[in-house]
Amino acid sequence: MDEKRELLRHALAAIAYRAARALGGAPAEFANFTGAGRKPVEILAHMGDLFDWSLTAVRGAMHWHVSAPLEWDAEQERFFTTLAAFDVVLASDEPIHAPIERLLQGPVVDALTHIGQIAMLRRLAGCAARSENMYVAAIAAGQVTAEQPDAIAPF
Repeated sequence: MDEKRELLRHALAAIAYRAARALGGAPAEFANFTGAGRKPVEILAHMGDLFDWSLTAVRGAMHWHVSAPLEWDAEQERFFTTLAAFDVVLASDEPIHAPIERLLQGPVVDALTHIGQIAMLRRLAGCAARSENMYVAAIAAGQVTAEQPDAIAPF
């Protein structure tokens, strides 16, 4: 497999891992926390839209769609499903019609920013997620679902 594709797949796995940590265990009422701009469920819907768009970009027909947020659990499922669909394309022999570097600098990095926002909002809402050393985390290409390995070095 192309090294750039493999690196992008690892970045998607890192997004899944970090998102699972930021979202996991959040109480249902957190979805609509209004303490600092957009609600967490709105941010998560945007993250799903980023990877919906990424799928259109790699297939050569870029199309942006703004989704109305679903219920919290359904929106989490949509995000991880869309992320996994993008990973499947990257893992395949399907041609990629978008520069890998632009996918990294655009939707991938944007999603990481939004995961940080959700983590920060959890602290503001009084339901902080547990921190961990991400350098030693068990992250691997293709591991893009909400089910992630246990933390190796939580703090």
